[in-house]
Amino acid sequence: MQWFLDASTTGHKLALMVVAILLFAAVMGAILFAVDRPRRVPNWVVAAGFLGPTVLLLLVGLVYPALDTIRGSFYSRDGSEFVGLDNYATVFTTDSFQTVLLNTLLWVVLVPLVTTGLGLVYAYLVDRTRFESLAKALVFLPMAISMVGAGVIWKFVYEYRPDQPGVRQIGLLNQLLVLLGIEPQQFLLNAPSNTFWLIVVMIWIQAGFAMTVLSAAIKAIPDDIVEAARLDGVGGIQMFRYVTVPSIRPALVVVLTTVAIVTLKVFDIVRTMTGGQFGTSVVANEFYTQAFRQFNVGLGAALAVLLFVLVIPIIAYNVRQLRLAEEIR
Repeated sequence: MQWFLDASTTGHKLALMVVAILLFAAVMGAILFAVDRPRRVPNWVVAAGFLGPTVLLLLVGLVYPALDTIRGSFYSRDGSEFVGLDNYATVFTTDSFQTVLLNTLLWVVLVPLVTTGLGLVYAYLVDRTRFESLAKALVFLPMAISMVGAGVIWKFVYEYRPDQPGVRQIGLLNQLLVLLGIEPQQFLLNAPSNTFWLIVVMIWIQAGFAMTVLSAAIKAIPDDIVEAARLDGVGGIQMFRYVTVPSIRPALVVVLTTVAIVTLKVFDIVRTMTGGQFGTSVVANEFYTQAFRQFNVGLGAALAVLLFVLVIPIIAYNVRQLRLAEEIR
């Protein structure tokens, strides 16, 4: 067993990789063999063959690390001393961590609401228009960019140079301000507005997702409902308010909750653009900083557990809404 746990040399690591590949091939071969001969192998064996690897991976890759993280949150920075709820008390009573929690709250409230609102309005306006495909593609393009890539792009957009003779602004936004006769701003340094400028990046990325899902939901509205509303004299804003929005409520819930979950775990944008400095850190970034930069494993584990607890209600609500939608169908 120790041979599998301690891989210090390159040859040892390569050997472990070969063993893992062989084990995977053996398991998949056994599954395919069982499926190919259903009469000779009981059904429960086939089911166990399919579910076994998945359950094993969940236990090793999810359940065990989660339990170990929860346990570590009750210990000191090096895990040598039991400190009870001290790490959690630090998170909720220290000014710096309160700023982190407030920033996270702002992200979770603003990003889903603004993203869903923009996606809904845009999907409704371009629906069945001449350039619908092109308009949707332009909004969806940021979804193809990684969070780190988006962070680098927008860091250049917000880039600041001192307003001095001979010094040109390389940041797009500050260059526009200079052209308008306005003094350039340090968008990423001035708190608390810098958090809102980071939030803009997340909205820019997720708006395409919201638009795509809601556009599909709008197209799925039965034509009978739309025609009946038009015969009753409903049109324009009233059609949007009383017909479109109620008809796509399940899709709205899915978009809101999905974007909220992604936003709760936001790390890449903050880490790439500010490193969590200047009052912009969020829970996921602070967890990384404490655990892997400050080497305070106990406090980092407490932040990870807090993040996990915050995600659970949103996931539970999402699952409940999906079940209700299936029952209605």
